[in-house]
Amino acid sequence: MSQEFDVAIIGGGLAGLSAALTAGRLGHSVVLLTDGVPGGELLKIEKIDGVPGYAEGVPGYDLCPITQEQAEELGVEFVDEPATGISAEGEGWKIASGAGDIVARGLIMATGTAMARLGLPGEERLHGKGVSECASCDAPLLRGKVAVVAGGGDSAMQEALVLADHLEKVIMVMRGDGLAGQARYREAVEENPKIELRCNTVPTEIVGEDAVTAVKVKDEASGVEDEIAADAIFTFIGLVPNTGLVADLVALDDTGRIRVDAAMRSDAKGLCAVGNVREGSPHRAVGAMGDAAAAAVALDRYLATGAWRDA
Repeated sequence: MSQEFDVAIIGGGLAGLSAALTAGRLGHSVVLLTDGVPGGELLKIEKIDGVPGYAEGVPGYDLCPITQEQAEELGVEFVDEPATGISAEGEGWKIASGAGDIVARGLIMATGTAMARLGLPGEERLHGKGVSECASCDAPLLRGKVAVVAGGGDSAMQEALVLADHLEKVIMVMRGDGLAGQARYREAVEENPKIELRCNTVPTEIVGEDAVTAVKVKDEASGVEDEIAADAIFTFIGLVPNTGLVADLVALDDTGRIRVDAAMRSDAKGLCAVGNVREGSPHRAVGAMGDAAAAAVALDRYLATGAWRDA
């Protein structure tokens, strides 16, 4: 027998947790499918900037559990199982999961994104042996060593700064003429004597037998190849949206993200998308929290009136 709720949320990151909190505060029965420890990728982040009330930033491993506890106090049910399928069910949605089927009239997709892989020789074989996407996890194990960071955006800069606190040297390789992202991060990276910038440079191979020993790179302009001796490489070149469950149910943009209006409503009745998985996401924690509130309020109105968008 299916479990029935007013609102189902798929994705246990900050966007999903915040949506559960707001929907719970609005008096709805809510289930959140987390597929792992609630908090997602933000649990790895040592400092999230831009969240009101935290002038010096807040660790993701603090902010996410706090949000989870508040949601639990409101009666939100957490299911530590992945959603395996979604289909229309009457006036709502049916979600198949390892914990059984769940039926809800309102559905919020908060499935986020996955780190894009470089697709280089040696990357898969050496993943976890020097190839990583978590500086806060692995930096203490690399104390006094050298690492390459692939990427020049906000995530790459944040992770490079974390690594620089532990390593002897951090070499950032990136496409284009320079760093791209928040000015505060750019200034911190450019002023850090442990961080070296190599622009217009792309990695071509990760070298090593049982662990990373070097990264081969190529200059985009000249085509000249070089090899950087390094003990690790951290990849932050972009994000791939996790929309496989709804790819045939809703409209997607050119990047594969879910198209939504200002209230986070998709073109499928009763289905919202929040956080990095939705079109136009600012990719900020505070933005995910705002998305979540908007979606929960939109579903609250929908549950009360039956009206969706201009219907």
